[in-house]
Amino acid sequence: MATLFRDTPEDEIEELTETAALPLGEGAEPVGDAANDSEDEAGSPTEVETSRALALTDVIAPRSSPGEALIRMAYRMGVPGHALAAPFRRAAALRVLATVDAPAIGNRAAGTALRAGHFLIDGVKLPIAQVDFGSAGKPAPRVERTLHSFSWLADLAVSAPREDCVGVAERITSRWLEANCEPAKGAAWDVENAGLRLLAWLVHAPLVLGTKGGELRPKLLAAIQETAGWLDRKAVRTGAGLGQIAGLAGVTAAGLLLPEGKPRRLYGEAALIRALGDLVGEDGGVLARCPEAQMDAIAILTNLLACYEAAEVEAPEALIVMRELLVPPLLVLRHGDGGLGSWQGNGAIAADRVASLLAATGIRKRPLKEVEHWGFHRLKGGKTIVQFDAAPPPRARHVRNGCASTLAFEMSDGASRLIVNCGGSSLSGGQIPARIGQGLRATAAHSTLILDNANSTAVLLHGKLGRGAETVEVERQLLRKHGREAHRVEASHDGYGARFGLTHQRVLSLRSDGTELAGEDILLPVSRKGKRGKIGFAIRFHLGRGVEAHLSEDRRGASLLTPDGKLWQFRLRGDAAGAGEVALKCEDSLWVDGDGRPHSTEQLVIEGLTSRGGGQFSWLLKKMG
Repeated sequence: MATLFRDTPEDEIEELTETAALPLGEGAEPVGDAANDSEDEAGSPTEVETSRALALTDVIAPRSSPGEALIRMAYRMGVPGHALAAPFRRAAALRVLATVDAPAIGNRAAGTALRAGHFLIDGVKLPIAQVDFGSAGKPAPRVERTLHSFSWLADLAVSAPREDCVGVAERITSRWLEANCEPAKGAAWDVENAGLRLLAWLVHAPLVLGTKGGELRPKLLAAIQETAGWLDRKAVRTGAGLGQIAGLAGVTAAGLLLPEGKPRRLYGEAALIRALGDLVGEDGGVLARCPEAQMDAIAILTNLLACYEAAEVEAPEALIVMRELLVPPLLVLRHGDGGLGSWQGNGAIAADRVASLLAATGIRKRPLKEVEHWGFHRLKGGKTIVQFDAAPPPRARHVRNGCASTLAFEMSDGASRLIVNCGGSSLSGGQIPARIGQGLRATAAHSTLILDNANSTAVLLHGKLGRGAETVEVERQLLRKHGREAHRVEASHDGYGARFGLTHQRVLSLRSDGTELAGEDILLPVSRKGKRGKIGFAIRFHLGRGVEAHLSEDRRGASLLTPDGKLWQFRLRGDAAGAGEVALKCEDSLWVDGDGRPHSTEQLVIEGLTSRGGGQFSWLLKKMG
């Protein structure tokens, strides 16, 4: 195939890349807020610390009378709920008091598969008849979570009318109860799975409780009561994170929908509000910095608020405000196709899944403007969207499937994804082998610079992260030069400082019309006296699915043709300062979609040796036509 490359004059590239890295006072004029509603705040360099939580109880304290506070304290100390709610009456019969109008946030395809006789988890079919529902089995983590959290109930509920789903729900629930007749060790009694399971049982009670007089109904009611009591004791002792939120949401839902549950509800909602403050940063982003965790938190609160509505109990204002805070950060990671970017182990979560969740909340918000703690910056010009990870990785107590992605970026033009990260490490065990899933967490699996093939933050087993990038300094501005405007973000991290004595600084500048993205990757010595010698480096640009790359004859540029016919030109600027021979290559890559399916793709790689005293590499992506 003939090359689709067209040269851009070298002096034009130089001017644009100089604008990208232009400091204030040298011809660039910072202007006010960008016209686009999702950006742009001018400001001084900011040192980002992702562990700063939102003190929600200081902002919106739960309203309660002295009597309710006393009931809450007594229940926390172990006084039975019946003795507090109705001390002179016989305990009420166990039942679910109200029918919840379940939010439609499931996956229709997965629900249809259940009615056809198999689970569909991350693109893998698992026949229901062959599933071991006991805790002794060791299925893939995502399979384990689906089975024991009963998240499949939401999928089943949206796939068909209730009468067509009851039989399937009852059969699976009966088998699970037979295999997990009492609390024990293992995935079934992980606090997060147990909390999600209890919440699902209560929200989708019409599907699983069966007919009156049937064998399943009394067994499941007993399991609901037992799980709620178990979570009363365990959830508050679980470390901060989504697991504790799920556990306490289950406790609160049980307090709303089971007889004489007011003491449990008061106890659960107060603990939940405190736990939400530990989970969420000041700008509304979960401290795991994980899009799926953000969606899970929104879904949990949406289900819980539906329980409040069914029970005709006024929900605490803090829970309502928190859900509203959680939505704008999620929108920062939404590309032009409506799906999410691939960050912190997620695949590219599809647009329909995001849209159904947002529709269930009923919240209409714009993308987050202030991203000091969430850390994902969004640049938008025309139909071009750039997502930039300009914060340290999540702290150990919050990390779910940590990735060394600091200063990586993704870029889309309308519905086409041009530059991506590989993503999908959290989906390993399905269509992605575990060993490959571990590699997808590495810096090399992200569109950023890597030194000596070493991760910017150590990638450990079981989703954990070690030492590396601790501090990220960020400056964001809207610049104007020669009548042009550009959204500019400059960020640097110290992940390579201790090992190589170098700091990585990246500058991204997107023209306001979205036709050009100028970038510069700079390596700066940590101390005034830089180290001697050379070190290998690579700057990787993983290309979106279906993007065709054609290198130019001089090997200093490439043309990128998207599946919908858009043509972009990638070009290196001049000679890289501080570097020896620099080559642009096109290599194989991998991209994982939201259903866990891996797709063969390509990547552009700027590769060479650079001085340990520092280096500078400039590049430009320009839309043609």
